[in-house]
Amino acid sequence: MLVTDASTSRRGPVGAHWRALGTTVVLRVGEPGARERAESVVRCELDAIDRACSRFREDSELTALNRRAGATTRVSPLLREALDVALRAAALSDGDVDPTIGRALELAGYDRDFELLDRDTPGEPDAAPAERVPHVRVRSLPGWQAVKLVPRTGSVRLPAGVSIDLGSSAKAWAADRSAAAAAKECGCGVLVGVGGDIAAHGDSPEEGWEIFVTDDHRDGPSAPGETVTIRSGGLATSSTAVRRWNQGGRAMHHIIDPSTGEPVRETWRTVSVAAGSCADANTAATAAIVRAAGAVPWLTELGLPSRLVGWDGSVTKIAGWPA
Repeated sequence: MLVTDASTSRRGPVGAHWRALGTTVVLRVGEPGARERAESVVRCELDAIDRACSRFREDSELTALNRRAGATTRVSPLLREALDVALRAAALSDGDVDPTIGRALELAGYDRDFELLDRDTPGEPDAAPAERVPHVRVRSLPGWQAVKLVPRTGSVRLPAGVSIDLGSSAKAWAADRSAAAAAKECGCGVLVGVGGDIAAHGDSPEEGWEIFVTDDHRDGPSAPGETVTIRSGGLATSSTAVRRWNQGGRAMHHIIDPSTGEPVRETWRTVSVAAGSCADANTAATAAIVRAAGAVPWLTELGLPSRLVGWDGSVTKIAGWPA
């Protein structure tokens, strides 16, 4: 998703964009004089989250936790919060969004920052997953319920051999957390997008925050998609068409079905969901990819406005997503 240029007019919000967490960050602020303060707050939040939660940093807390799988490890309040968010996502999705898929992602070839992965082994974004994704065998699928949190000591215990990946929740949570912190600091409306996961806090512009919904947040307004507005909460998109790479001559993608340990097959190209927070929107969008055909009745029952795009270009809108 893309925050459109209409949100940066002279009479409207101002903003900035930069790279963090291996992706693009977009900031919009309702008061022009607050932009520098808001940017400082968001940069600080995202830097702390990267140092705590990155699977690709040798010096991150998460890397240290994964290395100590099988032992009990005390973690910082920030990493503990990230794990709480990830385990909540697993519970809400009945395990479809599971942070214990780190090993499966590594076996699928996603073992380094995606910018390096994309450069080394370019994917085939136009190839449907059902035609291109090979089988990946994972010996052990312990599941999110095997992660033990000890509230009294702030410690975490992972089963031996388990590797946590927070990619399915941490960017959305980072958008929520940094937008809330900047809005509180600046006393005005703030929107933060992290890799296309978007959170809005505080007072929105009179016309709302304008967002272009498409497969890839890096695409311009000429790409296939549509423009919607939000005033608060979150909007997230999950896609099997963007984070793709080659392994052994076959195209892979990053959304794993926890029940098989393999990249999801026979599913949607893109799912976008609006919810009360970006973390919840991302949970629903990612789970919808995993649920494939079962996503429509599930999202309808939840009452979450959603837009689902098939590989044939067909669009399904449910639960109040604007026509």
